[in-house]
Amino acid sequence: MPSCCCSREPSPDITTFVGLFQMANVAFMQGQLDNAEKLYKASMSYLLAGDMKEDDNAILEMSLKLASIYAAQKQDKLAVAGYQFCILTLEEKIAKEKDLPEDVLPAEEKANTRLLLGMSLDSYARYLLSIEQLPAAQKMYEKALQIANDVQGETHPQTVVLMNDLATVLDAQGHHDQAYSYVQRAAELARETQHPEEHMVLNNLAAILMHKEDFLQAKQVYKEALKQAQQKGDVASVQHIREELAELAKRRKGSK
Repeated sequence: MPSCCCSREPSPDITTFVGLFQMANVAFMQGQLDNAEKLYKASMSYLLAGDMKEDDNAILEMSLKLASIYAAQKQDKLAVAGYQFCILTLEEKIAKEKDLPEDVLPAEEKANTRLLLGMSLDSYARYLLSIEQLPAAQKMYEKALQIANDVQGETHPQTVVLMNDLATVLDAQGHHDQAYSYVQRAAELARETQHPEEHMVLNNLAAILMHKEDFLQAKQVYKEALKQAQQKGDVASVQHIREELAELAKRRKGSK
């Protein structure tokens, strides 16, 4: 996002934009979605009234926020249009800039654009999962995971989260073996890197093991997830894992 790093006083337009953008972010984080929408639109208007183009990352980042707002408000047509605009525009931009030399466009800027595309794919995938469009969500997660692997590496926290999320959507479609391969690797990486959400990955691993009817191993993994969740004070996860353990007990009893 644009920032003022010069020593002289910022122009009134830039000062107004920064103020609007900061207020938009605060409203968004506080769940004041109608207000956030108005402020993001006003911020974009300031930038577009100047020399900034529609495919600038700053504009696209705010467009992604707007798509997320529409998704939360169940304005499905606007949400889908927003997500698709961000994804298609970023894909075209990346293709256009791919062969530009370093002195024209630094590698860091190219990487930032790819990461923004990854964020857009991830956000769209979560929306698609919420409305049970599972094959489409899987496709978005696969693309987002590829970008995270390429740009940030396999051990990056976001890469691990995306592996886990892809496993979730595969499991929901009944592809338990494929889901297991992703979540098992995510759990290994989470353990190696001391990922802050390791207990959530372990919970997902246990659920997939349960769906594969590997009840004994599922119970062991659930217990480890529960222990970690308790240590971290994650009350919601503790409750969820206990419910999953109860479900596991029912399934084990029913399989005998």
